[in-house]
Amino acid sequence: MRGLALHPLHQTTSEGPTLHVLSANVRIFNVYPQLRNEGLQSSKAMIKWVAEHPADIICLQEFYNEPRPTNDGAVFNAVRQIGKLQKREVFLSKTLSNGIGGEFGMAIFSRFPIARRGTIVFNKLTQNHGMWADVCLPSRDTVRVFNAHLQSMSMDEKDIVDSYSSKAGLKAKGLGLLRRFKRGMVARSTQIDTLVRRIEASPYPVVLCGDLNDFAYSYSYDQLADRLQNAWATAGTGFGATYNGKLPFLRIDNQFASRDWQVENVRVRRDIPYSDHFPIEAVYRLKPLIK
Repeated sequence: MRGLALHPLHQTTSEGPTLHVLSANVRIFNVYPQLRNEGLQSSKAMIKWVAEHPADIICLQEFYNEPRPTNDGAVFNAVRQIGKLQKREVFLSKTLSNGIGGEFGMAIFSRFPIARRGTIVFNKLTQNHGMWADVCLPSRDTVRVFNAHLQSMSMDEKDIVDSYSSKAGLKAKGLGLLRRFKRGMVARSTQIDTLVRRIEASPYPVVLCGDLNDFAYSYSYDQLADRLQNAWATAGTGFGATYNGKLPFLRIDNQFASRDWQVENVRVRRDIPYSDHFPIEAVYRLKPLIK
């Protein structure tokens, strides 16, 4: 089931190479003043946790990096910290810079060589875009990893809570929320069509990580689920909610994989609270070719 997955006795195989994948919307590592806490503790903890994670592939949305030390020292030098500890290659898809040279965008880190890479533009290059990397596994197999961030719902959590808490709240907030939801849905439908075309053109087994900003019964999810297997729906148990906020049961972050893969296991890391999204980690096993 898309919403509630029930796989307590998920069966796996022992043949074929594995790929451990971590994906997360890291909310620019809380660099903005309104997101910071004392001593930048959440920023430091989030970058340290990602850097120490044993995943082979790390896909990050809302990524932020400061290549040169600033008044905050090297706290936000995320590329160096995450790449250096486990000798990962990095593909940073940069969308914009700030006045101190800080870089915003998305990133793919890999413990294995990246042979080719590219950016997928949705109309124009913004924080909402896609990227891909061809990764060469030790087994000599090549796989294509996609990382994507679709259009935000552009709806404030407090407005949503107010709208369903009372009739007055619904009257005051409901119409505006509906308009914003519609605009986001139209934008995401165009973006997912672009992304799907690139997935269908892949010559290699595919793993897709992304913040879809959409529900399990949406057009965006449908287009991916028609072509790929959703990791949580295949091997998870429970709702798999990834939104770290007051709205329950929202799984807007996902990992998908082509049928070339066996989903060994998947987990939403609800113990990692530094962003408004919980990370997802999964292990995939590449199925042997049938001769």
